[in-house]
Amino acid sequence: MTQSEFTFNIYNTDFYGKTWQANSTKAVVVLVHGMGEHSGRYNHVAKKLTDNDFSVVAFDHFGHGKTSGKRGHNPSFEAVLESVTKTIEKATTLFPNKPVFLYGHSMGGNVVVNYSIRIKHQLKGVIATSPFLKLAFQPPKIKLAVGKLLQKIAPSLTMGNELDANDVSRDKVEVEKYINDPLVHDKISPNFSLTFIDTGLWAIENANKLATKMLLLHGTDDKIIDYKGTQEFANKSDNATLKLYKGGYHELQNDLCKEEMLQDVVDWLNSQL
Repeated sequence: MTQSEFTFNIYNTDFYGKTWQANSTKAVVVLVHGMGEHSGRYNHVAKKLTDNDFSVVAFDHFGHGKTSGKRGHNPSFEAVLESVTKTIEKATTLFPNKPVFLYGHSMGGNVVVNYSIRIKHQLKGVIATSPFLKLAFQPPKIKLAVGKLLQKIAPSLTMGNELDANDVSRDKVEVEKYINDPLVHDKISPNFSLTFIDTGLWAIENANKLATKMLLLHGTDDKIIDYKGTQEFANKSDNATLKLYKGGYHELQNDLCKEEMLQDVVDWLNSQL
């Protein structure tokens, strides 16, 4: 496996991207990270994939990781989808004539699910882990009301996301790594909160429009994103396959079931080729 970096610019934003190249590439996986984190947290995921001849191309979202811009804010949902298109274009340039898969976690899961339904593409398949389709908790009504007002008058204003780091994983070592990661933040603007709540519900309602094979993975003890929303999406689509991990927390790739989960990802990718 060899690693390299790349950049691209849209919406006056300098995006950071990273590539993990397998020794022999049979397909490429474009990876889309979750809220408040960054692509660098997926080194072990990339190693598992490259060990199985899948090269990986990832990027840091608007307002995340090493990408420029205000932390926790994006210009629009359409802009987020465009950043995925740019990364897919980079992947096809680096690995021409190779099948491309899209893999997103949490907020990134929302992005890849919506992308696969809304955007014309040539993807071979899509993987979404703990996709942000439906929150596992109900935000205070007053906060939602304030958020909707701010989205109109001050859309880039950010607040704390109020997530408990202990809900990320059952593995306390992983929780500490999350807490101590200098690139992890809890900032969020209405364009990353309200918009994703709305687009998550839209995805569930439009699941029957999914024309691409999709693997959905979710833990039954996820306290951040409700696995039942993912279940509802899968039940409405003929092209989605769902696996639930009993007792699994939000970050399955960093949870006690991570070895099983990553092998499931590899097995599914191979089954699509």
